[in-house]
Amino acid sequence: MVKEAYHMGKQGALSRDYKLRDQLRSAAVSAMSNIAEGFARFHQRDFIRFLDISQSSTTEVKSLLYVVIDQQYVSFSRVREVQDLADEVRNMTLGLLKYVDRTLEKKSGAVREPIEPYKQKGSTDKSKDIPEDFINVEVQSEDSLPEHPNT
Repeated sequence: MVKEAYHMGKQGALSRDYKLRDQLRSAAVSAMSNIAEGFARFHQRDFIRFLDISQSSTTEVKSLLYVVIDQQYVSFSRVREVQDLADEVRNMTLGLLKYVDRTLEKKSGAVREPIEPYKQKGSTDKSKDIPEDFINVEVQSEDSLPEHPNT
């Protein structure tokens, strides 16, 4: 799909409509890249989230191709071929998403976000410490914070 989006963007009037051409290419690349990025995550739920973003990007490709048709930049039959390819990529991505979802443990709490908030090192809260140089903020005591006007 990425190859076809790039190839289509090199031809005719679409090659001169930079914003549409670039958005089409970007959506196609996003579909591919989100699969790779999700696969590199440590949790299956993250992978599922990225697969969902990926399938949405294939729908964006299909939608942008309607604009290509409306502007008569590329023939309807050629656009339809790439839309069919986008549908195929989306269906494969959804199939992978369903497969990964079935492999998750279905018991409550199998994968969760951390419960404790992250705090800056040196804070009085004993939550997870993050080194000061990691966060680009100044530490203020609660006494030095301005009062909320509604309190």
